[in-house]
Amino acid sequence: MRKIDSHQHFWLFDAVRHGWINDDMQAIQKDFLPADLQPILQQNGIEGCVAVQVDQTEAENDFLLELAAKNSFIKGVVGWVDLMADNIEERLTHYSTVKLMKGFRHILQGEPDEKFMLNPNFMHGIGLLRQYGFSYDILIMPNHLPYARQFVAAFPQQRLVIDHLAKPYIKAKRIDGWKEDMQAMAAFTNVSCKISGMVTEADWANWQPADFVPYLDVVFNAFGANRVMYGSDWPVCNVAGGYKGILSVIENYISKLSQNEQEAFWAKNAVDFYRLDEPA
Repeated sequence: MRKIDSHQHFWLFDAVRHGWINDDMQAIQKDFLPADLQPILQQNGIEGCVAVQVDQTEAENDFLLELAAKNSFIKGVVGWVDLMADNIEERLTHYSTVKLMKGFRHILQGEPDEKFMLNPNFMHGIGLLRQYGFSYDILIMPNHLPYARQFVAAFPQQRLVIDHLAKPYIKAKRIDGWKEDMQAMAAFTNVSCKISGMVTEADWANWQPADFVPYLDVVFNAFGANRVMYGSDWPVCNVAGGYKGILSVIENYISKLSQNEQEAFWAKNAVDFYRLDEPA
């Protein structure tokens, strides 16, 4: 069965630029490059991946695109662009000529203003993405979901995906509120959800597979098997059990799905969403 990892990262570690990687995350305070990931993907029968930005600069795009150009298992890049810039159309025109650039992301969870995504200038930039063929990754936390509902309602034709299940409170075993908000998000049929980043929202050292089941149930029931996709969030997952740990949880959970549903989850949905099979 074909498998794609729809969400992972590369970086040359810099303590200032990657300040979010604090001392509790010493396991990832180092460089992570394609040579580190490729054997892990091969060991787990995963054909390729989508590299996602962590630094909000166009230099990050250059870095990831260069890696993708040299490593064919990197099927596409989700980069960053200043969606509020006066020259946003010029930048999108430029990136539309770069076939490995599949979409963009902004670290909304890090913005002091929870309503940042509703800024008219930001929304103007989002509104341009579709005509240039780009997707958009929504990186938020549960407190952002009420605003995200208004945000996605404004873009019914734009391909949108929620990263990391919107980071539910798995460690605290809180599900109310997040559950209802995610069900509301799923009502927008152009919105998908990545099954990624769960272990870092759990008790890093003591999580059990059962901890994730209620949250997976919500997402699979709300979005359906055709609007969810697998993502490892490697190497961030290394702080809480590593690649194989969370992969095993997900493999066990989706084993109850039909063959077609499993094929959609593991690869088809990501390939279609990011248009990964288009010639580079």
